[in-house]
Amino acid sequence: VQLVESGGGLVQSGDSLRLSCAASGGGFSTYAMAWFRQAPGKEREFVAAISLNGQRTTYADSVKGRCTISRDSISRDDAKGTVTLQLASLKPEDTAVYFCAARQGFIRLDASQYDNWGQGTQVTVSS
Repeated sequence: VQLVESGGGLVQSGDSLRLSCAASGGGFSTYAMAWFRQAPGKEREFVAAISLNGQRTTYADSVKGRCTISRDSISRDDAKGTVTLQLASLKPEDTAVYFCAARQGFIRLDASQYDNWGQGTQVTVSS
């Protein structure tokens, strides 16, 4: 599966942001999808994930209550889909490159368990 993120940018503290991940290549419904982020000098960290059927979501404590992940299949043959991350009440510590990731099977919180990654989109939150 190929993943392309969009929607990053420079925002003010307290603003909201919507990131999108376009998935293509087939079998979208067989992949658990997740968002990770990586700030300069830090390790990549889990943000949110959604199960392959969309019925289960999981969030990092740092974004819980102000973050929503969702997914939609956009082709009848299951070849394409989108994953959206909405993040509200943004803080300067949310500044990072945000990555979309996919893995077949169940949700995992460890980045090493995902073998499909997008190129990332930069989110910068100014105070």
